[in-house]
Amino acid sequence: MSDTQQHELDQLSINTLRFLAVDQVEKAKQGHPGAPLGCAPIAYLLYTKYMKYDPKDPLWSDRDRFVLSNGHASALQYGALHLAGFDLPMSQLEQFRQWGSHTPGHPEYGETPGVEVTTGPLGQGLAEAVGLAIAEKHLAALYNHENHTPVDHHTYVICGDGDLMEGISHESCSLAGTLGLGKLIVLYDDNLISLDGPTELSYTEDVTKRFEAYHWHVQMVDDGNDLKALEDAIENAKAATTRPSLIRVRTVIGYGSPKAGTSKVHGEALGPEATKETKRNLGWPEDKSFYVPEEAGKNWHEKSVVRGKKLHEEWDKTFAEYTKAYPELGAEYSRVTEHKLAAGWEKALPVFPTDKPIATRTAGNVVMNAIAKVVPELFGGAADLTSSTKTIFKDSPSFHVDPKGRNVFFGVREFGMMAAVNGIAAHGGLIPFGSTFFTFSDYCRNAIRMGALQSSHSLYVFTHDSIGLGSDGPTHQPIEQLASLRLIPQLTDFRPADANETTTCWQLMLERQSASVLVLSRQDLPVLDAAKYKTAEGVRKGAYVLEAYGKDLILVATGSEVEMIMKAALTLKEEGILATVVSMPSFKIFEEQDEAYKLSIFPHGAPTISLEAGATMGWYKYVGRDGIAIGVDRFGASASAPEVQDKLGISASAVVTAAKKLLKK
Repeated sequence: MSDTQQHELDQLSINTLRFLAVDQVEKAKQGHPGAPLGCAPIAYLLYTKYMKYDPKDPLWSDRDRFVLSNGHASALQYGALHLAGFDLPMSQLEQFRQWGSHTPGHPEYGETPGVEVTTGPLGQGLAEAVGLAIAEKHLAALYNHENHTPVDHHTYVICGDGDLMEGISHESCSLAGTLGLGKLIVLYDDNLISLDGPTELSYTEDVTKRFEAYHWHVQMVDDGNDLKALEDAIENAKAATTRPSLIRVRTVIGYGSPKAGTSKVHGEALGPEATKETKRNLGWPEDKSFYVPEEAGKNWHEKSVVRGKKLHEEWDKTFAEYTKAYPELGAEYSRVTEHKLAAGWEKALPVFPTDKPIATRTAGNVVMNAIAKVVPELFGGAADLTSSTKTIFKDSPSFHVDPKGRNVFFGVREFGMMAAVNGIAAHGGLIPFGSTFFTFSDYCRNAIRMGALQSSHSLYVFTHDSIGLGSDGPTHQPIEQLASLRLIPQLTDFRPADANETTTCWQLMLERQSASVLVLSRQDLPVLDAAKYKTAEGVRKGAYVLEAYGKDLILVATGSEVEMIMKAALTLKEEGILATVVSMPSFKIFEEQDEAYKLSIFPHGAPTISLEAGATMGWYKYVGRDGIAIGVDRFGASASAPEVQDKLGISASAVVTAAKKLLKK
């Protein structure tokens, strides 16, 4: 094929992608046609020349990952996935943004084959891509040997101005540069337009200097339609193996349309007449929608389906050789990438003695290190709080020093950390966690929500869980956070009462393979007798009876307050009031139980008092309109932990007083 013929075929294939995107938006009468028209050449090159993937096996472990961080341009990705041979038929493109389709308004992991992470909230796709690249680097260090490289792939990102405006991009890209993520390649759609108008209204920084300061490799492509310049830039980026790469690509938003270069083409359908004019401008049949010329379809097929099958077969062959040379590593790699825990791993879980109290944050560290060898895929760190959150592997180096290391020092980047955790989870082969103080979950919240939305096996570990942290004061004392996080669908909450409940919470977080929040105490707590109280069995139910002195009333609590209701129950018993004491470490898991079990814990009409050092919202479902929810519905204060708890009514005596009041009604 001559250069001229190849150029014509490339342009035909690019325009096919452009107009599949335009037609999706036009049929739905809503969406974002501007970015797809401008970025189609980038996507075409990535899917047909650079990315390693097999559309018939979209979860192949050594595939290149692609993230569309500016997820509003989803029609571009859906068109590319269809043309590249993924299981996304044209009928799905025709149902863009419609109920029940696999082409939602923004890309969703698990909904559309070939979508690696859920994107849309700007900046988070970029941050998740950092997580994908972290996972690749760690797994490559662990499993690659000599001429055998079962882990050798890149993470490619298309992002826009909005992504780079968001604060999370600063956190994530700074971290990526510090960690030297050389297989992360970001193509920045530098089109000078945002929804409100020209980017100069709000965004005038020198992006090149910014990323150079982050220790990135930075290039500029002056014309986003220049395939040769794009290819040269991508090749240069791949060669810069010690630094992540940013390729600034000057594009024209809405290229070819009468609204090109304006904000009018950003977030609304072109309209019938403008669509026809755009097709005329780019030499496309005006009367055809969702049209794939035979030559373009064949070109996409050969460069994706045929090429991908060959690449995958070559990898399978070399992986078979790898497993012969390194049978233990090969078996472990297969296990972790298939999301399976090692047989019998749970035997390493510790049971804590009752002889001395221990903070649940400290117990968590004991659990992590006890299972470290049998769960090598557990991986993560803290936001510059490792010494406080206790989330560190004692016998492992730091990842930034040795990529085999399991301890990631994320720095004070809470939002970026948790989004990266989601990316690591999406990559596969690792079970990641991030940790910080519980009050800073507010910084993390949208990443936690995104992790739950895409059912990531992401573990969000928080310590210093209440006013019980004491004199740091109200800025550091979480109040509304626990109630707020319990509202997020598909997120499992854990607030263990002691060290032995903490052990089972960790076990369930690993087994459930879903997004989980673990909330741990700073202060020491007495240890429950695991055998006497059957804590492991109880935590698996979400709530369980610790003591059943009688049925006069129910006392229920979570975390550090369980100790208080046990003391209150004993005081009440001495006064002839017999209570049932319930520990409730997880609302989510409790709600998964059958109705009979729920009624066994909270019988209809039983007088009930709850105690939790946080907002009372959510508790009335269990205590009822006639029950009492004791909590903290104001901000805390700076003083010693016992004094703050006493002043704010979080105590055994407050429960005793409430019980007498309740039973007089």
